[in-house]
Amino acid sequence: MRISMVSEHASPLATLGGVDAGGQNVHVAELSAALARRGHEVTVYTRRDDADLPERVSFAPGVEVVHVDAGPARPIPKDDLLPFMGDLAAGVAEDWARTRPDVAHGHFWMSGVAVLEAAERAERSGLRPAVLHTYHALGVVKRRNQGAGDTSPPEREPLEADIGRRADAIVATCSDEAFELRMLGVPAAHISVVPCGVDLAHFTPTGPREERGRDHRITTVGRLVQRKGVGTVIEALAAVVASGFDAELVVVGGGGSSDDPEIRRLRGIAERAGVADRVVLRGQLAQKDLPAVMRSSDLVVCAPWYEPFGIVPLEAMACGVPVVASSVGGLIDSVVSGTTGTHVPPRDPAAIAEAVSDLLARPDQRAAYGRAGRRRMASRYSWDRVAADTERVYLATAAARRSAGAMEGIGRIDGLRSRRRTRREGGTR
Repeated sequence: MRISMVSEHASPLATLGGVDAGGQNVHVAELSAALARRGHEVTVYTRRDDADLPERVSFAPGVEVVHVDAGPARPIPKDDLLPFMGDLAAGVAEDWARTRPDVAHGHFWMSGVAVLEAAERAERSGLRPAVLHTYHALGVVKRRNQGAGDTSPPEREPLEADIGRRADAIVATCSDEAFELRMLGVPAAHISVVPCGVDLAHFTPTGPREERGRDHRITTVGRLVQRKGVGTVIEALAAVVASGFDAELVVVGGGGSSDDPEIRRLRGIAERAGVADRVVLRGQLAQKDLPAVMRSSDLVVCAPWYEPFGIVPLEAMACGVPVVASSVGGLIDSVVSGTTGTHVPPRDPAAIAEAVSDLLARPDQRAAYGRAGRRRMASRYSWDRVAADTERVYLATAAARRSAGAMEGIGRIDGLRSRRRTRREGGTR
């Protein structure tokens, strides 16, 4: 198959850990490469955010990234990109005119807007592909958890519902998201659940480990935005230390600049909690450097207020490291509490501290959770498995689209025949 991925703000070429660069970038990159390994031809369309970027870049065997001119060629916060989706759609449709895809898969809600508009343009020439969509996050969930702190444009929620009704299929990443989509009116029959994956050859239990600065190391990884809950983890660290553990917290993500408001906020929390000398803000790390950090950790804490899926727990479990995770979103599916880690309520530093202290006191339990986590990743979350499951959704959706198109064609022919008969008989019906 020829597969088009559209990911307006999350390029597979981006450096991870920035404000708008995280799990979606990994998902699009790894899924595209895994589908190409299965023999498919994949093109990823993303917005040009640097004037020096070439139009087309070979990303992996069988995968090409196309930079589309849509708005100024500079970084723009993703919440400000909606006005440029028409330009993105036009650029995608123009490229499709040269090489028509069999399926088009939008990633994030604004990409869904662009893909559906590109599909409408292609339909005029009879070249409409099957359209699938993955949200990666839902506006209704974001607003519920962030309230006035939600910077999404007001059009987001109605447009997300519209995408769900108009796309040929929706690929949700977890059961919680599928439930939310049904509440938005998306037909259950149009929703398939396929999780994100993890690179099992890169994230492994064996390999280099960083040196620790303390007897125990806790690690949290992700974009430094308030909803990721890093401040909650810092507060929990203070309670862990107070209970007698010589522990440090390594925070991976963010730019590391002292001018960053979130960096200043986190440092303030650490100072007030008396653990400033135990919190290490590492900034962004390349994917190649993450396994050594994770292997050096007693456990990884993922404490977001909400989480559409969450790739970091997969990476930790693939490294054989237990996870303490908020019981939200995709973390409910991926982390099995009592088997591969422990679930805690979101925004609850006391619960995190209790779970962390319990695991730090029980090295045998940590080791057992780590082994179980690795087994779970190997059995369900490899990118090859995820690509195979996604491929099945693609094939079924493309077949249904062809069938629907054939029926529409038959209907048009029958209507034309009926009108011709009416004209011959000199009457109306």
